[in-house]
Amino acid sequence: MRIAELARRAGVATSAVRWYERAGVLPAPPRRDNGYREYADADLTRLRLVVSLRRLGLGPEDAGRLARTCLDHGEIDGDLVPLLAGQREAIARQRADLDRIEGELADLEMTIAAAGRARRKRTMPDRPIRVMFACTHNSARSQIAEALLADFGGADFEVVSAGTEATQVNPYAVRVLGDLGIDWSAARSKSITEFLDQRFDYVITVCDRARETCPVFPGSENTLHWGLDDPSEVEGTDDERRAAFRQTQLDVATRLRPFVEVALRAAGRRPASVISG
Repeated sequence: MRIAELARRAGVATSAVRWYERAGVLPAPPRRDNGYREYADADLTRLRLVVSLRRLGLGPEDAGRLARTCLDHGEIDGDLVPLLAGQREAIARQRADLDRIEGELADLEMTIAAAGRARRKRTMPDRPIRVMFACTHNSARSQIAEALLADFGGADFEVVSAGTEATQVNPYAVRVLGDLGIDWSAARSKSITEFLDQRFDYVITVCDRARETCPVFPGSENTLHWGLDDPSEVEGTDDERRAAFRQTQLDVATRLRPFVEVALRAAGRRPASVISG
């Protein structure tokens, strides 16, 4: 077959085939009497394997070497296994990142909808925007969210957190907040029952169990749900557990950035600061 057919069947441009040959990734093919390259099915198999290896993240030289070993010697190069395993791990990380971004987008859509409802119902534009973060034990995720919004939102927000089953504040939550310069050592775990007679502009559940059991607060139709992983469930070394709480802090901060801006605009106020996380 000629080079155009080879490239078409392999799904690459003819210029890519010529580049691979010049770089030594593919062997130079024989030529016909008229000077045209002549390719066989074996060349197509080799090129397809090289292209597949390149799509897995291998460089041209590694892809050519591994293809040559597999096809010419009938062996699986020992380097191929860890390379493929590493690429599989990279794909898993990318998939997790995409899932996280999709979740953040869904949360933003719900926040915008809730802000629209809050704007229509708001009768006292000068009062602080009241927000409750609800979780199961009010020990980690909701505590971190309360601390960050109090720090980010300032006087524009009045924020509390509570749990369906109050326990105690997780010391790792206090530590990661301390890393940000927020002293949360005096915080306590609170029960949702303490706030049943109060009105909130937004009630945000940060765990699935709290979402199922959280009561309806008077005047708080704006209930949002941020499905955050529980860092308290992570086991391991001190560094590993602290890293889990740090990730929760980052996840909360990521959601708070658009929430603060949207909520302020819905209340007729101009966002005054940029949130760092």
